[in-house]
Amino acid sequence: MLRIFVCRNSAAASVNTLFLRLARRSRSTMPPNFDIDKSSLPSVFQSTWKANPDPSALPFPRDNPPFALTAIDWHQLSLTDAEFTPHSWTNLHHLVSTNQLDELKRWPSALKAYLAWTAHVKEKYGSVMSYLLQQRLFWEPIPDDSRALKFHVKHTTPFAHSDDHEILRNDWTYAFQPGIRHIVVWLKQRLPVDSEGGLNDAGRRLVDEFVRKEFRHKAGEKEEGSKIIWFKNTTNLQSVRSLEHFHVLVRDVDEDVLEQWMQ
Repeated sequence: MLRIFVCRNSAAASVNTLFLRLARRSRSTMPPNFDIDKSSLPSVFQSTWKANPDPSALPFPRDNPPFALTAIDWHQLSLTDAEFTPHSWTNLHHLVSTNQLDELKRWPSALKAYLAWTAHVKEKYGSVMSYLLQQRLFWEPIPDDSRALKFHVKHTTPFAHSDDHEILRNDWTYAFQPGIRHIVVWLKQRLPVDSEGGLNDAGRRLVDEFVRKEFRHKAGEKEEGSKIIWFKNTTNLQSVRSLEHFHVLVRDVDEDVLEQWMQ
């Protein structure tokens, strides 16, 4: 039997923090009488697995994980947090520039928490995508004969209108050295991609320009790459494939600037 240890004070603090962050968001994006689903907060699962004293415990039957695991994932699950070295900024630059995105890793306890949380939200919401739409993005899909996920947009071009994208902190960040934060930009429109789901030249130009204005400029980055790194996973590495998104890593940015992004 798996024993669960929950740090209730930490979870309660996370509820309050999330409520304050949501309250700062535009009232037009949040449905009336919105209630935070406290049982599905990532912080609940993170505190549970960080406090679990059994490093060999898994939140799922070994032959039935909530999603397909790579050899790298299985190795991570065999480690304790103390045995793992987090990513440095130099290492992140190397992995992104050489397209070794499958080498980005979470803390072992965070990976276990992520797997437990994924199983939970799939059972409760049907999918991670549905949880994100209902609890984080507040976007309402529109019916479409192609069955593709579509939304009402203010402009058909990505980033042309602020209502058509959302900048949120990543609840399931990778393992970084202190000072590095992880942000995800979610879009209602699709970005132009190649046959493998990676950005093509047009898509990269769109994201580069948005990142320059929204992140590099506001972070006061004088040398490109010194404070901001961005990347978009190819389809095979995405855990939420139906919703367009890309990742932004920021380093040594003032808290007041972070607050503009870390909703």
